[in-house]
Amino acid sequence: MMTDRPIVVAGAGAIGCFVGGTLAAGGRRVALLVRPRVKAEIERFGLLLTDFDGSERKLSPGQLALSGDPAIFHSAGIVLVTVKSADTAGVADQIAQHAPQDAVIVSLQNGVGNVAVLRERLGDRRVLAGMVPFNVVGMGEGRFHRSTSGDIHVGEDEANTAAALSAPGLTMRASRDITGVQWGKLIINLNNALSALSDMPLAAQLANREWRRLFADQMAEGLAAMRAAGVTPVSATPIPSSWTPTLLRLPDPIFNLILGRTMKIDPEARSSMWQDLKQGRKTEIDYLQGAIIALAEQNSVDVPLSRRIVALINQAEAAGKGPPRLTPQQIRG
Repeated sequence: MMTDRPIVVAGAGAIGCFVGGTLAAGGRRVALLVRPRVKAEIERFGLLLTDFDGSERKLSPGQLALSGDPAIFHSAGIVLVTVKSADTAGVADQIAQHAPQDAVIVSLQNGVGNVAVLRERLGDRRVLAGMVPFNVVGMGEGRFHRSTSGDIHVGEDEANTAAALSAPGLTMRASRDITGVQWGKLIINLNNALSALSDMPLAAQLANREWRRLFADQMAEGLAAMRAAGVTPVSATPIPSSWTPTLLRLPDPIFNLILGRTMKIDPEARSSMWQDLKQGRKTEIDYLQGAIIALAEQNSVDVPLSRRIVALINQAEAAGKGPPRLTPQQIRG
C-alpha cells in the first residue's frame, strides 16, 4: 500500500501542503488535491517547507502530482483529509466516488465530529481519526512554515498506519484513545479564536498574562462541559489538560519556563483562524467553541465566555475586515 500506491492529500491547504510535501521529501508518492490558486503557486515556485528549528526542504513541482480534479483519488492507498470541517461531507462524497474501496482514510482535521461524517458517507471503508498538534502558515510563493512543535497522532489500527506514514521530520504516533486526544486538541484550539481576535502572534499572546487568563477561563468552561458529559481529554503534551488553566494563570517567568520545556513556538506563529479572518474565509468556530457550546447545552452547563467569543468571531467574519485587534477586556465584554 505504501510503496506502489500514492498518498493523496484531500484539500491541500497549509497543513495538507506541509504534511504532503514532507512525505514526498521522504520519498513517498504523493498527490495533492488542491485549489487552482495553490496549484498555480506550487507549479510556479515549487514547494518550500520551512520549520521553527530553522530547517527547510525544497521540492520541485515534478515531485508531486497536483490536481483540482477528485479523479486523482483513483489509485490512492491512503487519503489524508485536511479540508475544513464544513467541507468534510463534500470531500467524503468525492472519495466515495473515486477512491479504491480498500484505501485507508485518515482525518487530519480540527474538531471532533469529522470522522463520524466520513464514516457515515464512506460506509465500510477504513476511516481513522488523527490529530495535528502543530500550526502551519502559508507564507506565499510556495512556502509553508511549521511554527509550533509536536507529533501527529493517528488512531491505532492493525496495519500500524501511523508508523507507515511517519517520515523524516514528520513523526506519526499510534493512539489507543484518539477520541480523547482529539478533545485534548480541541480544548487547546479554543485559543485559535483569541489569536484571531487579537491579531497577535501566538508567542506574544502567551507571554501576556491577561491573555493567558482569558484563555484559562475559556478552557475552564470547556473542561466543565466535558466533565458533565463524561468526556476525558487526553493532552498531547506532558501537562494534563486539567492542569492547564492553573498553569496559564501563573506569573510570566514560571509559565514561560514550563512552556519552553513542553512546546516550541516560532515568534511569528499564527492560528489557522487568524489566517481565515485575514483572508476573508469562513472560520471553524462552529466546530471548536461550537462543539463546547453543544456539549454544554446537552448537560445544562453555562458557558457564557464561549458564546461571547463565537459572537465576536461571527461579527468579524461578517465585517470582512480581518482580525479586529480586540483587547482581553473587550472580548470579556
